[in-house]
Amino acid sequence: MIPVTTLKDKKVALFGLGGSGFATARALISGGAEVTAWDDNPDSVAKASAEGIRTEDLHSIDWSQQALFVLSPGVPLTHPKPHWTVDLARAAGVEIVGDVELFVRERRAHAPDCPFIAITGTNGKSTTTALIAHILNSAGYDTQLGGNIGTAVLTLDPPKAGRFFVVECSSYQIDLAPTLNPSAGILLNLTPDHLDRHGTMQHYADVKERLVAGSDVAVIGIDDSHSALIADRVERAGVKVVRISRRSVVAEGIYAEGAKLIQAAGGAMLPFADLDGIQTLRGSHNAQNAAAAVAACLAVGVSADDIRAGLASFPGLKHRMQPVGKRGRVVFVNDSKATNADAAAPALSSYDRIYWIAGGLPKSGGITTLAPYFPRIAKAYLIGEAAAEFAATLGEAVPYEISGTLERAVAHAAADAERDESGSSAVMLSPACASFDQYKNFEVRGDAFVSHVAALDGMTMLIGPATGEK
Repeated sequence: MIPVTTLKDKKVALFGLGGSGFATARALISGGAEVTAWDDNPDSVAKASAEGIRTEDLHSIDWSQQALFVLSPGVPLTHPKPHWTVDLARAAGVEIVGDVELFVRERRAHAPDCPFIAITGTNGKSTTTALIAHILNSAGYDTQLGGNIGTAVLTLDPPKAGRFFVVECSSYQIDLAPTLNPSAGILLNLTPDHLDRHGTMQHYADVKERLVAGSDVAVIGIDDSHSALIADRVERAGVKVVRISRRSVVAEGIYAEGAKLIQAAGGAMLPFADLDGIQTLRGSHNAQNAAAAVAACLAVGVSADDIRAGLASFPGLKHRMQPVGKRGRVVFVNDSKATNADAAAPALSSYDRIYWIAGGLPKSGGITTLAPYFPRIAKAYLIGEAAAEFAATLGEAVPYEISGTLERAVAHAAADAERDESGSSAVMLSPACASFDQYKNFEVRGDAFVSHVAALDGMTMLIGPATGEK
């Protein structure tokens, strides 16, 4: 835990008692703050009270006495309209922040020089975050991984000299972190997302820009127009910018030529790493993720050799294009996190011959946008509520069967792939659907896939069964 010592003996109001909210309340109390917490869910309030956290309806507190208001990133700050607590805090002139801002202040107070890499972007940020942490860990650095990737940042070990922090930041977290100042800040890309919470694409982009604008070194993907303009603006403001691209050559930075990463510096274009053969970094989207990781790690002083070794040994992000087993020429890939068609596209673009397990609780639009990848699919195995709809979309373009269950789909796909004499192939769970018709969440679905794969005869598992750990 990171005790929030910068608010010792001060009154702090807190709203939102989910996982990160609880962690924040504990960190504030541990640091000596006088916390008053609340949530719109009575069960969350009761749980907090039972754990000794002081709770009170924030309608009734004296806001003029509050030094700070800490808001959960899941609660609207601006759109579609500010939460009622936001209105009360603003009316009283109380600053509104989130847990990432509290971390930033603790780092600044206790170990301002400890390396801090922050990652944001519409797509790829979790993989990039995990990759950077893996490179640092592999090189022997004391590394703390958290933020939007699933571990509340205030549950990490406290900042100290030589300790590296790798923190994934959502737009909501950035919006609540006004003094965010990473050693290296990464903006991977920008496409329309979360506009219900940001109102317009421009506001969404403006929020994301804050992360790199406050960085010592800004690593920015320039393959979309919003991010390219941000790179130019941030550079004009005096920040050192390292541009990355998976589509074009950059004059200074890291770019991809297919699976090769090229480092451009001082007019020279030098090969840095070859991702070919690294199963967990297949595809041009992962070339961008790897380029960002390389640039950020170089910025915080990691050696080129340590970075290359970390790339080569990356086990992949659990449930995201993760190779989990191999039998002969067939690799088994867990892409359970692909809960819609757009999310499934990167995996389908990364293998040439696929035995595709798809289906679940369908999302709007189905899989029609995946038609360009249909020629890569040797056969589809359809499960869950979406099976009939997906079968209609596939039509005569792709051979398919309605397997119904994941266990049956794995068994049939594995058998068909083993008989395939055309070369290497992948049995891939990339459902393009939510999991809730058959599983609690995509993690449980992915673990079930791993278990079914592990049960097949003659398998060489690349991870532990149902653990995702290499």
